[in-house]
Amino acid sequence: MTDKKADAALKDPKNWREATRLIHGGTLRSQYGETSEALFLTQGFVYETAEAAEARFNGQDPGFVYSRYSNPTVAMFEERMCLLEGAEAGRATASGMAAVSAALLGQVKAGDHVVAARALFGSCLYVVEELLPRFGVASTLVDGADLAQWDAAARPETKVFFLESPTNPGLEVYDIKAISDIAHRHGARLVVDNVFASPIFQKPLQLGADCTVYSTTKHIDGQGRCLGGIILSSREFIDTHIHNFLRQTGPALSPFNAWVMLKSLETLPLRVNHQAASAARIADTLAEHPNVTRLIYPGRPDHPQAALIRRQMTGGGTIVTFEVPGGKAGAFAVSNALSIIKISNNLGDAKSIITHPATTTHQRLTPEARAKMGISDGLLRLSVGLEDPDDLIADLSHALAALAQPGLAAE
Repeated sequence: MTDKKADAALKDPKNWREATRLIHGGTLRSQYGETSEALFLTQGFVYETAEAAEARFNGQDPGFVYSRYSNPTVAMFEERMCLLEGAEAGRATASGMAAVSAALLGQVKAGDHVVAARALFGSCLYVVEELLPRFGVASTLVDGADLAQWDAAARPETKVFFLESPTNPGLEVYDIKAISDIAHRHGARLVVDNVFASPIFQKPLQLGADCTVYSTTKHIDGQGRCLGGIILSSREFIDTHIHNFLRQTGPALSPFNAWVMLKSLETLPLRVNHQAASAARIADTLAEHPNVTRLIYPGRPDHPQAALIRRQMTGGGTIVTFEVPGGKAGAFAVSNALSIIKISNNLGDAKSIITHPATTTHQRLTPEARAKMGISDGLLRLSVGLEDPDDLIADLSHALAALAQPGLAAE
């Protein structure tokens, strides 16, 4: 390789390794040559002439028009996420649910059909079960682990398959490659919500998915500050199904939030790998605890889809789900006895967070629907943070001792 070729290769972000991409990828420097990415907190842009404005609006002159459409800071975030995910293009949104909604609604019209895994976050289920049918888009829910159900549910009018893997909160893992093959055989596209795995441990586009969505509120911000979302896919998919939908409906990501997330991406591998290592230790400890009746963690060999996880993911993730005796009373007793771990409904945060899904994230579902998803009244979802894992284990051990109170463990 000549010196010129070597120089060009080093300057191409696609040749960088992941950690380097997350620090330098997509950077646009202004005339001032700032070290940190610039924050373009503006809603509009100025043109030298009326002719220049016309050219910008009709697409003859590439550039920024209005921050609802695109913005330099947001564009940097989008490009960096594309480099991380291995996507040709991406569009950021105001929240994770805005990304999910746009990824689905941007592809369908009245008369179309969507097949989705039953085990979805409550708001995603609302979009699939209630919102889409209002506009004439039928939907069918399937057991995501049963490939035959995906195949059987597809119709000639099916346009989209949708799933999250690992699931929330049951941490069930689905075969993305096999499901994408089924979708493509039926002329549909597969959208994967990858928030629980994070882009550090799983890359759905490399497994055959057509589109990946994230709530960047979670691991990507990772410090409980900003809402955001992103849709990542091929250039054709983004241009055809997403760009104009977002432009006209307006769920734009704030440039300030994009700037915060750009800074967060610089530490994403350090944070998520540390959290996952702690989660694995905590899962092993909880699995042996007498007051834990069920333990689910994708990094353990006793996970029902352990073989698939080894093929599909590079780590177990930051979430541990466990069940305690005593139903809701037992789960509440454990949650209320915690000192370091906080009760909240976020995840992927630097702070460890515990959630009772039956009364929070999935409370709108019927008891029967929750039972089908494996969400019992005693189930707790733990998002492991950056604290010392020994302190977290001590906190959980102390809280689980609350179940020794008369009547709780026996209920």
